Amino acid sequence: MDGFESRTARHPGRHPGWPARPGPLVTTAGEVALRPPRLRDGSAWSEIRLRDRAYLQRWEPTSSGDWEERNSALAWPGQWSALRGMGRSGQALPFAITVDGRFAGQLTVGNIIRGALCSAWLGYWVTEQLAGRGAATAAVALAVDHCFGPVGLHRLEATVRPENTPSLRVLEKSGFRCEGLFERYLDVAGAWRDHYVYGLTVEDVPEGAVALLLRTGRISRP
Repeated sequence: MDGFESRTARHPGRHPGWPARPGPLVTTAGEVALRPPRLRDGSAWSEIRLRDRAYLQRWEPTSSGDWEERNSALAWPGQWSALRGMGRSGQALPFAITVDGRFAGQLTVGNIIRGALCSAWLGYWVTEQLAGRGAATAAVALAVDHCFGPVGLHRLEATVRPENTPSLRVLEKSGFRCEGLFERYLDVAGAWRDHYVYGLTVEDVPEGAVALLLRTGRISRP
């Protein structure tokens, strides 16, 4: 019995697979891992969000209010509290993406539905400084294996704008397939944008998403 299983056994009311710390995996960016977000992540989170505004804002849903205000360090405690609440209630799995132990982005498994559907959606972002260096790819693979393992889900899906080629590649490397186009699906950067919907079921990756990456040599284990 590993450490997580021991903690779950002592707290039988907790939801499957939460809390958890999947990883690490070694990429050209460094050692990538997932962990629950912390209150003290606020400074690093805000620094990245403010610095990378031009890189991030073009892909994220339109929100009311000023970017600087919404992404200031003072805004983080409220977001952290909401994320922690969703994790504790089983609605979502909110993760911080870390590279060599430092906060580098976020990954959220949201809208978790049990029963006959047993599915969720996946969303993620990483700092522009690590774009194209395998951090997002490793984080997604870790999340997929965690969701199809301890969490017990059957299906994951993600929506991505057709123009976001790097994010499409991240999903495809973990086995996701394009299932169609949602026209005028989401308000992003002030306009209704088309999005591809990508899907993945546990049968698609019987050996796991991490195993797919290991075979290609894109990542390695520590």
